[in-house]
Amino acid sequence: MDIVLPIALLLILLVLSIPVALSLALAGVVGIYLLKGMPSLIGILSTAPKSSLASYELLTIPMFILMAEFIGMSGISSNLFRAVSVWAGRLKGGLGISTVVTGALFGAVSGSSTAAAATLARTSIPAMLEDGVEPRTAAGIVSMAGTIAMLIPPSVALIFYGLLSGTNISALLIAGIVPGLFVTLVLSLTIWLTTPRRENAVQHSWKERLASLRVAMPFLCLFGAVTGLIYTGVATPVESSAVGALAAFVFALATRTCTFDGLKQAFANTCAVTAMIGLIIVCAQIFGYFITMSGIARNLASAVGGSDVPLALVLGAIVLIYLFLGLFLDLISILILTVPVMLPVVQHLGLDPIWFGIVIILLAEIGIVTPPVGMNVFVVSSVSGIPLRDCFAGVLRPILAVLIVVIALVVWPEITLWLPNTMK
Repeated sequence: MDIVLPIALLLILLVLSIPVALSLALAGVVGIYLLKGMPSLIGILSTAPKSSLASYELLTIPMFILMAEFIGMSGISSNLFRAVSVWAGRLKGGLGISTVVTGALFGAVSGSSTAAAATLARTSIPAMLEDGVEPRTAAGIVSMAGTIAMLIPPSVALIFYGLLSGTNISALLIAGIVPGLFVTLVLSLTIWLTTPRRENAVQHSWKERLASLRVAMPFLCLFGAVTGLIYTGVATPVESSAVGALAAFVFALATRTCTFDGLKQAFANTCAVTAMIGLIIVCAQIFGYFITMSGIARNLASAVGGSDVPLALVLGAIVLIYLFLGLFLDLISILILTVPVMLPVVQHLGLDPIWFGIVIILLAEIGIVTPPVGMNVFVVSSVSGIPLRDCFAGVLRPILAVLIVVIALVVWPEITLWLPNTMK
């Protein structure tokens, strides 16, 4: 009962839409009190805030958020889709493919799935509808394309997983590149295979194509600089994030889009999001103490490791668990609830925690577009005006495509681990 009651309380609070941080703190406090009593609880509450926020790597979050704010201030993101469509417009499903590629490029400087989905909904859905694409298909493409930002550096989701698990954040960020490109390729191929051929595809001259690179080049240069510094070992994630924020600020100044009011708003948004994430980390630390004291993770790892259950069956069960949780919980909640319990099991089985992080983030991509929570779908429906039911119907094919990527990464972990293993 001492273990079941706090977990049941947490689930009830989350179902009642109580903020994640408050739910974690309350459940953790109850659990620690039941297991160890008031003296231990007071000791933990007096030390948890300082210990959980003392991580140097935590500075990557505000820097990457600020970088995204400056890029958004420049207004260049709204032109990115048109620049990409100049190159992909002649292909079958060219506008849909352009949307997916734009989602990957936007993710390379934002790290926010919701922001990417909202931006794409404003720019690409009207173009796809004008081109004759069904509304539900267009909404489905945009909803899933926005999730690529969760894998492509600078991914706040990967940083959060690294902080929770103690995994090397540099390696995590680099590990997300190949799976992110893999998702982009598989989604683009799915669109190409399922879209009828157009007879009157718009053709663009090489002059127009080369001119379009002026829009995409700042994204590519910024991504290359930040990721390149991490990959080569020249800079830590914190240092490279600061370089990225400074470069984005200089770009906003160069395009004359940086105003005093815009600058205040960028700093205010960065502080608000960082404070929210910091509060969640503190409360997650409290709940993590309860998980450690309860021995749930240790006992589960021993039980799985001592059984004769085949590894493939264990991995299949883990995938199904995350798909199920994605139906009801957001990414942060899933990571906080499962990483302290699942990571010891994965490590006990001899599996790499970097690979595990990429897989669960990829599974969370599916959860963020599945009903009833499906945040990206709600954002796309709100921005585009397409009925929510049609938006959810449109994500079926993209979900199946991403499931193929999940299976490939589970069967061949080398796909994920190859690039980080080549880091300096």
